[in-house]
Order: sequence, then structure tokens, then C-alpha cells
Amino acid sequence: METFDIVVIGAGPGGYPAAIRAAQLGAKTAIVEKEQLGGTCLNWGCIPTKALIAAAETFDKIKHAERFGITVKDAAPDYPAMIGNKNKAVQQLRGGVRSLLTANGVKQFTGTASFIDRNTIEINGRAGSPLPADGAHGVTRPTERITARKIIIATGSISAMPGFLPKHERVVESRAFLEIQKLPASMIVLGGGFIGCELACMAVMLGAKVTLVELLEDILPLLDADVRREVRAHMEKNLGIRVLTGKALEKISADAKSVKGSFGDEALSADLLLCAVGRKPVTDGLKLENAGLKTNEHGFIEADDYCRTKVANIFAIGDVTGKIQLAHYATAQGIAAAENAVQTKLRKHDTIVPNVIFTSPEIGTAGMSEDDAKKQNRAVKTGKFRFAGLGKGIATGEVTGFVKWIADAGTDQLLGAAAVGPHATELIAEAAAVIRSELTVAELGRTIHAHPTFSEAWMEAAHALHGECIHAPPKRK
Repeated sequence: METFDIVVIGAGPGGYPAAIRAAQLGAKTAIVEKEQLGGTCLNWGCIPTKALIAAAETFDKIKHAERFGITVKDAAPDYPAMIGNKNKAVQQLRGGVRSLLTANGVKQFTGTASFIDRNTIEINGRAGSPLPADGAHGVTRPTERITARKIIIATGSISAMPGFLPKHERVVESRAFLEIQKLPASMIVLGGGFIGCELACMAVMLGAKVTLVELLEDILPLLDADVRREVRAHMEKNLGIRVLTGKALEKISADAKSVKGSFGDEALSADLLLCAVGRKPVTDGLKLENAGLKTNEHGFIEADDYCRTKVANIFAIGDVTGKIQLAHYATAQGIAAAENAVQTKLRKHDTIVPNVIFTSPEIGTAGMSEDDAKKQNRAVKTGKFRFAGLGKGIATGEVTGFVKWIADAGTDQLLGAAAVGPHATELIAEAAAVIRSELTVAELGRTIHAHPTFSEAWMEAAHALHGECIHAPPKRK
């Protein structure tokens, strides 16, 4: 058996950075992946969805080009070509990950990993050959065993498919949806979380008729109410998505022609049902018990702020831990886990995590929300500025939404932020940086922001929190 200092199980956005960081620190490192380098994020999640969303947003801009004095005739989406562009981006990035692992001396195994004991991994399937960059399989070997001083579990999560859904080609989860070559004329999206809302917005901008059904009273339940209202209003009034909340989709059936269901007394019918009700951890086949590990009651592998599990030499990162299910959070955990596995001085992974949602309009949040503050009985102040008051917003015709600061009422320290509107997923990076740096509202407000830019909204919102906003009328007393 070949012996390594570090073995990483799973080559997603947590696993492959962990392997690279361990190798950078001088550890003899291996990584095991049963499918494709990059994991769900690169192959069936973040990257492919953003490629399709970018195409949909481009088409939407073309449809409204006349407001800029541009006439475009006979523009039409070519969905198979969009899928081809999506696949090209995925293959390019997958190849890049493979090159980075190779350049850092990380040995790559293809197959399903399971524990023999706390230091020994058995790899079943295509073990021993380099991971394929294009879906082609390598040399098949029955099994191979490797040992390691430290092991990092980064197996991620998969889409949850409730048992009440019929098993039919017209009922799909997000991964299967991204492989469809023809966009359906009509869709029912089951689930109003970020995946359901993102794909609903993409589909409707490309011409599909979309009905979104959410059991809870509102979509995107983890966001503050003012952010939810802004997004839902735009989705319903501007995009034409029908949003139904507060009841379950029942009596679901599918046949060769359509998918049907009931929302209360109303019958719904569409060409396709996309299930986006959440994700569940991937632990099947790991044989954790052989390593002295077990999952909690929700199926997750518990890990502390140093990414350590209850077994001293085994770490866990990313979605499989049941913490925040975001690719960039998994990356931060992966780097911390690698450093903690190799070095003696431990460090915690960061907890100021920007959250980005690529709906229309976009959403970005970081730090504490107003709802968080209420639950903690904290005294906070908020400052808000709408994009409609920005010169850049008016010049570009992008005036939907706002940015908001949440600050400690006593110390003026910035605790949280939210952005909903144009480029919110990019703008939130500044907010995350200043929250992590523990800046005050006054310090941010005095920071000169370039004009005309969308980032000026942060400065204006800081001024608004203190009642000193230049480009908004004073509040009535």
C-alpha cells in the first residue's frame, strides 16, 4: 500500500483546495474522486447554472435594448447552443483543476473511497488512474488501498428528492435539469430556496412559463423581509413568474404529456417539474464506522471550527458537515483543514461568509441580518440606499433594489449587510471585508468611493444610517 501524509476524499470546491494547500505545505498528498474534478459546484451547480443565467440575462438585455436607442430584430435564444457553451466552460475549468493538482504533485485516484480503519482507505472502481478531464474513464481496477496519517472528508451533498414525487423523466432535480437539451415551454418549480429561484428566473427570461411553489409563507426564508419583498415583487411583476406560497404541492402525477399537481383547490399542469427542496449529505459507502465515526441525527459528519471530527486524525469540510452549504465556505474550510492537518499551530476557519444568490435581481448578504439581531436581542441601527438614487444606476437603467447596513447601535460597528439589485453578488465582497475588519459606519462613510459606480451605494447607506445621506431626501420628522 502507498502511504501519504494527507488523503482528501472528494475533489469539489472544498476538497481540491485542501489537497493543493496540503501539498504547498510539503505534505505527500492524494485525492480521491468518484466522479469529476470540481464536484457538484463546477460540474452540476455553481458554474453551469451561472453560464445559463448569463445567457438568459444577455437575452433579456437584448429584448430591452430599445431603451438605450438600440434596435434588435429577430433575437431568439438557442438553448442547445447555451448548453454547449455551459459544457465548454465546465470542461475548461475541470481541466484547470486537474492541471493545478498535477502541478502541485497531488496524486489523483478515481473511484469510491471507503474506510478500512482510521488510517486506511479502499478505493473501488477506476482506482489508480488520473481523473478524466472529459468524462472518459481511465483504466479499471477492482480495488486499491492507500494509507494516510491524516484524512480530510469532503464528499459534499446531493439534491434531495422526496419520496412523494413520481419517478418520471418529467420530474427532475437540478443536476438532471442542467443536462436537458431543450428548455420546456412550461415548468413547475418545487421549492423557493436559492436554487429554485435562480433556475426559475433563468427559465422565464428565456421564454418558459414558470410557476414556483413553496410550502412556507414566503420564498428565500433565510433573508430579511425587505430583501424578500424586493426579489419576489420583481420576479412576479417584472419577470412574470407565478409564485405560490403557504401550501404544499399535492396529488403530483406525471405522464408522457405533462406533470400535474394541486395547490389547494387549484390544479397545476406543466411540461416539467423541477424539484429544488434542498440537499442531503453524501456519506453512503464511506463506511465511517470502520474509522470510529458516525453521522448525527441529520446525516452530517460533525466537525468543529478547526474542521476536526471526533476522530483525531480525520477532518471534515463542506456540505457534508451540515454547516453553511456554499462552495466558497467549503474552500475556506478546506484550506484551514489542510493547514491544521499539516501544521501544529491550529487556526479556525473564517465565519464571515458572503452569501450570493443569482436571481433577478441578484442578492448578496454578509454577517448579521436584522432577523439575527432580533433573535439575539441586540440593539442595532440600519441604513439603506436604493440604486434608483445612483447616477450609475440611472445611466445604465439598473435601478431595482438597494443596499443595507446593519450596525451596533452603541458602538457603530458594522455587523451585517445586504444588497439586492444590480451586481449585488459582486458588491457584497466589500461588505464582507469591512465587517471582518470590524470597521464602524463612520469609517466606511468617510471612505471615498469612485463615481459613478454601484459601490457608491455602500457609502450612501452608511451616511443614511447616521441621517446624513447626500443623495436622498431627509426622513420626515
